[in-house]
Amino acid sequence: MSVRVAVITPASINRLDHLQRQRRFLDEVSTPGVEIIRIEAWLDADAPPSPPAARFVHVPPGDHGMRVGAARNAAAALALAQDVDLLVFLDVDCLPGPGLVERYIGAARTHPQDLLCGPVTYLHSVQRPSTPHDLGILTRPHPARPLPAGDAVVAATDDEFDLFWSLSFAVTPETWTRLGGFDEVYEGYGAEDTDLGRRARARGIGLRWVGGAHAYHQWHPAGSPPWRHLDDILRNGALFAERWGEWPMRGWIDSFIEGGAVEPHGDGFRRVDRASASRR
Repeated sequence: MSVRVAVITPASINRLDHLQRQRRFLDEVSTPGVEIIRIEAWLDADAPPSPPAARFVHVPPGDHGMRVGAARNAAAALALAQDVDLLVFLDVDCLPGPGLVERYIGAARTHPQDLLCGPVTYLHSVQRPSTPHDLGILTRPHPARPLPAGDAVVAATDDEFDLFWSLSFAVTPETWTRLGGFDEVYEGYGAEDTDLGRRARARGIGLRWVGGAHAYHQWHPAGSPPWRHLDDILRNGALFAERWGEWPMRGWIDSFIEGGAVEPHGDGFRRVDRASASRR
């Protein structure tokens, strides 16, 4: 009997090249006995390009930007209706390594009640792999997270739950239902994945680092800190702090403060009022 795996990808037209490469890699890493059901969660105001290349849901932006959490939730609901055995979430700018799906399946068999996260390599701008076989020599997982051996699954410590990143993870349908999905109050950029990790810990759901489940983040222009998402980070950070008693994304917020764009305010942070600042 085959294993049915839903691969859920939030997508937008400005990442179409990344999406097309991901589609092709998913086809090439298929494993005998595994049925991959691709579900794309389109985030743009307009419906996805026609004809769609996969099952899809369309979740247009809200008042404060793209609704990534809501889109993932809608795609997961569609996946559950397909009677899948495993949900794999893979962002549109991520490529699956040859062992990603297989390793997530194996980890889910032994740890069905936990969130499962594989290593992520951030590719450089000049790195444009043509096939999954090109990925091995490019592997250099982000150093911020644990890196188990290729056949190991390691339990996260309590203080590692904030290292949950939603760009690549897997979860069984039962655990997803228990978790309740992403909180849709977060719109635009930031905090929805840290919130999910905190909620998992609060509900007694474990987090596991899955060796060998490599994903590869395709390069695209960005910033560090991400200045174009400053208002999203302040808004979502305040929502997170109201719930959890502390602000997320502090490294970026500190960089915004150093850049003169943000200042402490009460128990939180706000944009600097340039007019008021010039009168001081």
